[in-house]
Amino acid sequence: MSDVALITGATRGIGREIAFTLGRNGYEVVINYRSENQDLEDTIELFKKEGIKFYTVKGDVSSFEESERFVKEAIEKAGKIDVLVNNAGITKDTLIARMKKEDFESVIDVNLVGTFNVTKNVISHMIKNRKGRIINISSVVGVSGNAGQTNYSASKAGIIGFTKSLAKEVGSRNILVNAVAPGFIETNMTDVLKDNIKEEIEKAIPLKRMGTPKDVANVVKFLASEDASYITGQVINIDGGMVM
Repeated sequence: MSDVALITGATRGIGREIAFTLGRNGYEVVINYRSENQDLEDTIELFKKEGIKFYTVKGDVSSFEESERFVKEAIEKAGKIDVLVNNAGITKDTLIARMKKEDFESVIDVNLVGTFNVTKNVISHMIKNRKGRIINISSVVGVSGNAGQTNYSASKAGIIGFTKSLAKEVGSRNILVNAVAPGFIETNMTDVLKDNIKEEIEKAIPLKRMGTPKDVANVVKFLASEDASYITGQVINIDGGMVM
């Protein structure tokens, strides 16, 4: 029986690529999404075209009750969850002097509290099965910080602390918990940047280019595999050497 991977925020960008890569490598994939839109339709069409076995579950990760419901639905549909990828995230960037309280709270609620909500509702299932992989999507700004992103950086730094603590709690149950920390990745978020800003960013990266969602997905695939069976509590930067 194939392993089952639940990926939150899986209808665009890095989340979709992670789901697609795992699906292409034999996993059954559970796609979590927050709302019906063109991204969801495009994702479903792509997965059908590629012959990937998948399920969809709707729910907002920032709500504990919704997370509880869609995790239960995922287990009912797929039979189990072997791999959880906490990918769902948002940004609301601005300097703290201009940042509204709700802009700070909403980023924390989706990125950090959302990671807790989904993990909390998956972990008892994994403990019962004495098997699991949890891979949290952090960011290099959670390590280095970044001006204009106090909310986002705090949420991603929190995910790193969460990852390391959980890894110590559940390691004896054969559950591995790791994080990946992408740098600048070519997604809808970076597409809106002006060319001169992109050039400055690339100058600061030793590899002189932005990464791709595939670069992130390949590391997630490795961490989900048996090849990573002795790795837990780690944070892997996927940033072209930007933060060392």
